[in-house]
Amino acid sequence: MNHITGESGMIKKIMKLVEQGEGLTVEFKESQNSLNKDIYESVCAFLNRNGGEILLGVNDQGHIIGVDESASAQLRKDFTTAMNNPQKINPAFYLSIEEFRINNKIVLYIFVPISSQVHRCNGRIFDRTEDGDIDITNHTNDVATLYERKQQTYSESRIFRYVTIENLREDLITRVRKAASIQKPNHPWGTMNDMELLKSAGLYLKDFRTGEEGFTLASILLFGCDEVITSVIPYHRTDAILRRENIDRYDDRDDVRTNLIESYDRLMAFVSKHLPDKFYLEKDQRISIRDAIFREVISNLLIHREYSNPYPAKLIIGVNEIVTENSNKPHGYGKINPDNFSPFPKNPLVAKVFKEMGLVDELGSGVRNIYKYCKSYLGSEPSHTFLFF
Repeated sequence: MNHITGESGMIKKIMKLVEQGEGLTVEFKESQNSLNKDIYESVCAFLNRNGGEILLGVNDQGHIIGVDESASAQLRKDFTTAMNNPQKINPAFYLSIEEFRINNKIVLYIFVPISSQVHRCNGRIFDRTEDGDIDITNHTNDVATLYERKQQTYSESRIFRYVTIENLREDLITRVRKAASIQKPNHPWGTMNDMELLKSAGLYLKDFRTGEEGFTLASILLFGCDEVITSVIPYHRTDAILRRENIDRYDDRDDVRTNLIESYDRLMAFVSKHLPDKFYLEKDQRISIRDAIFREVISNLLIHREYSNPYPAKLIIGVNEIVTENSNKPHGYGKINPDNFSPFPKNPLVAKVFKEMGLVDELGSGVRNIYKYCKSYLGSEPSHTFLFF
């Protein structure tokens, strides 16, 4: 694993999930030699509700029985293949599955984010309750409520039916494909053509209520040509500002009005230009503590913005503080406690592409890493009140 949290941290997390037991966002499957037939119903329900985590090799009583070592590779391959098959999950949604060895037994871990779309499993719509996965396909009111909730919460899934693949940048799609393959050899995106990749990432959708289909706002934000982005959301920009001497205006500025992938590059370059990279050792290996912090800060600034709001995102480097601002729909108010923090993704489609590129780790890791490194880099923990979680 290349995650900052490390394999030992994930094992501790899995053990805690096992101890807590199944619930609204946790599901156990034995899957010793083959995948449980209902695993995709659980994935569908998690995508439609609040997201969740699935552990294979753990029985309903919360005992780690392990996946057969000889079957592990095939189980992972079968799962990945099925998740990219719209006949199984529609819209298709790529998920990774990771292997961990706990007490000499293999446990497979699947993180399922909340989706901004309504998904079907084998043509049926599932929702999640404390009691498990519920088929709501024939419950008209429940289905309507689910669609309404998604549309009100996630503007990134809004469809622009007159946008074509020619309006998206082929070079950025190629970059994402290569980055995903570097992060995970044999990544399914590595062998897909551009359209297949975009559909797998959930960036080309069909609204099953209206029959409308096309590229989403998320696809335009990630891969759109600048003129297309400007046409769709003319107010889109991220303002990087340096204020150390000229406090009333600025000493340096980058007015970033481009796709999110290159926005990330430019914001990281702005940070590198104006902030030092202090010497820091982690497990006898030097790492860039500056990049470790601002990789998370900038990714969160871009991923968790509400793009239907014209308020510009900002990264402000001052004399004694560094501040980020963005607009979104908060799910709580106050300072984030990394020890008791339940992340809520604002743009899960955008977040998924960033994750597959290796620009972010698992959901919520950014907050933990910022707290982890800030004291060493800045001399104190983050002290501002966060309103966007």
